Amino acid sequence: MADGDTIRVVIADDSLVAREMLSQILASDDAIEVVGMARNGQEAVDAVARLRPDLVTMDIHMPIMDGLEATERIMAYTPTPILVVSSSVYGEGMGRAFDALAIGALEVIKKPEPKEWAALESIGRDVIRRVKILSKVRVITHIKGRRSPAHAGRSIPEPERAERASRVSLVAIGSSTGGPSALLNVLGRLRADLPVPVVIAQHIAEGFVPGLASWLDAGCKIKVAAATDGEMAEAGVAYLAATGSNMEVDGRTLRFSLPKPGQLYVPSADTLFESVALSYANHAVGILLTGMGADGARGLKKMHERGAVTIAQDEATSTVWGMPKAAIDVGAAGSVLPVHEIAGHIESALGLG
Repeated sequence: MADGDTIRVVIADDSLVAREMLSQILASDDAIEVVGMARNGQEAVDAVARLRPDLVTMDIHMPIMDGLEATERIMAYTPTPILVVSSSVYGEGMGRAFDALAIGALEVIKKPEPKEWAALESIGRDVIRRVKILSKVRVITHIKGRRSPAHAGRSIPEPERAERASRVSLVAIGSSTGGPSALLNVLGRLRADLPVPVVIAQHIAEGFVPGLASWLDAGCKIKVAAATDGEMAEAGVAYLAATGSNMEVDGRTLRFSLPKPGQLYVPSADTLFESVALSYANHAVGILLTGMGADGARGLKKMHERGAVTIAQDEATSTVWGMPKAAIDVGAAGSVLPVHEIAGHIESALGLG
């Protein structure tokens, strides 16, 4: 899709009310055209193959073929940006929404309920914003294990690893679009007896952090939990920042703070990394994973300047190579690695490899 072209969207949802609501929202913007409607996953797969839209909004619970299988087939045969619109914020349904992200969908948002329709205008603005951003993402059938040729696999020299192993006390991660599956890839490879805590700033829609924490926890040996303001971070636990608040570290204490004026991304990876640089200096590992924009690049540079181990995900394994590339461009990344090698790099920095 060229800049200035109309964004063509297929809506997949078994609810007539939901289809009409989404169609009404999207039709309110002249830059978006709804070119197809699907009542089940099979119709969605067929519509994408026939119409070649710029984006699909995908419900998960549908008859004949559910949204998870439809996402898998679309990403395998006609890769297209997919925005999951889920009515489930908790439980099994939420887990299936994150499973869709793991196989190629880009983001998940909560489906508006009838009681929220009074706020449909503000909800609609958020949906339209996400559709416009995600429709520009160039999705591909995933090629695993391929390295980015320009920056692939730069490693910390062994003497430096040995020196750092005795003093790394915290791991900090920033991620956005494509982040849930990247986080699962990294956290799921870490050993259960990880001797340090992990703190994470993941950009995600309101209400989805508890579900993401549960989904990640089920796939990891370490514990994954939604952070709470003022709690003490424990070794072997990964803490997800709350939606709508920044998270900072003060030693082992997790602190929430209000977004700064004009701050686009919340929770902010920059804010988290800057607090880690201040509290931990060279006793930390900072990692910037897949995502749009440049959030985290400035903070990771501060960590790098204070002697921390810093890692950026490579282009080949990133859903969107925005945030990691921004970090590389400003000299913040000590290493650039495919996502499946990052956990091993963390454990090596901790002297566990």
